[in-house]
Amino acid sequence: MKVTVDTNVLLRAAVPDDLKQFRAASELLQNETSITVSLPCLCEFAWALRSAYKFQRAEIAAAIEELIQANNVAVSRPAVEAGLAMLYAGGDFADGILAFEGRQVGAETFISFDKDAVKFLTKQGHKARLLS
Repeated sequence: MKVTVDTNVLLRAAVPDDLKQFRAASELLQNETSITVSLPCLCEFAWALRSAYKFQRAEIAAAIEELIQANNVAVSRPAVEAGLAMLYAGGDFADGILAFEGRQVGAETFISFDKDAVKFLTKQGHKARLLS
């Protein structure tokens, strides 16, 4: 069966703080034929791991990498790779995806009040400007 998952399914599989839900989520991720993971879902996943579970950037990246490497998981890989590049650079996963998606539809410059987002995108060779 082809399914799409909510962020809470990914969180339960990554953080076994509820063993019943951990087992159910893990079983689903292992046994479904095709699992679509949306970009907003991955952004929420990264945010929740960082803010609620205090994961470090490397741990978040490892969790996302493990998920997208599964043969039964479908994601927008170029967008996820942009998010991971930001994460590895010390920035925010969602900012990398936002900037990537903007470029995909023709935007030339990413604009933000977030100094770190602008700094990390600029270091990666992308046009970014701080709004002040």
